[in-house]
Amino acid sequence: SEPPDPMQPELTGHEILAAHVTGLWPEADGDEARLVLPLPLAPVRGDEAGLTYDFALSGRSAGSTRLSDLTCVVFDTETTGLDPATDRIVQIAGLRIARGRLTGERFETLVNPGRPIPAASTAIHGITDAMVAGAPDMTGALTAFHHFAEDAVLVAHNAPFDMGMLRRAALETGVYFDNRVLDTILLSAMVWGQSAPHTLDALTARLGIAIPPKDRHTAMGDTRATAEAYLRLSAALKAKGLDRFEDVLSEVRRHRHLIEDANVPGPAHGNPPA
Repeated sequence: SEPPDPMQPELTGHEILAAHVTGLWPEADGDEARLVLPLPLAPVRGDEAGLTYDFALSGRSAGSTRLSDLTCVVFDTETTGLDPATDRIVQIAGLRIARGRLTGERFETLVNPGRPIPAASTAIHGITDAMVAGAPDMTGALTAFHHFAEDAVLVAHNAPFDMGMLRRAALETGVYFDNRVLDTILLSAMVWGQSAPHTLDALTARLGIAIPPKDRHTAMGDTRATAEAYLRLSAALKAKGLDRFEDVLSEVRRHRHLIEDANVPGPAHGNPPA
């Protein structure tokens, strides 16, 4: 919570870690211990602009609950199956939104589930046992994601499923996610009514968002599509007079028979993601 760099006294250690999409935590290994600070290695690409993040954004919007002022992390998981009570995460990705725009900050990692990935699941997301063999375990991956998403509103498509995976894993990892949650299925129902189809494919088709086939059913591919859908749904909800988080949450109660509210703590199962 303190500024470690005297040349940047306005930046706390937490903010610096968040800027690098990482965390810092101790791990015990027998009689030894270590501090873990994972950093992604990315190839330098000349066609991409550098990332500039305004650390004052969250502070300026701390007192506002307008959707356009919220700091959000849109995320998605790929798993060994469809039951949060028994299945495990094999990939998780997230993108940060601040004041109604994507900041360019991203989180993405494979996760070693500690068990074989069923062939039926691999056929959907393409993740094999060999791919996750050297990946972080559940504790390491979710600790890092918790640092990335801390204090943000979590946004997901079929959030009860993904939040169910995170909350079930907490029993093992000790990493608890008590973030506020928005679900693009419910936001879609508020805009187009409950009788319309609300799968991710149907939603993105209505909004004119293209998901490259190779990216569909990957954590980052689905996260990017969900993030773009959320930004457009937020604008549509504002036009309907639903501009604040609490207004949206109140409207959610009318759609609970469609899908449960992921803001309710405890085991959340939801319907299998589409």
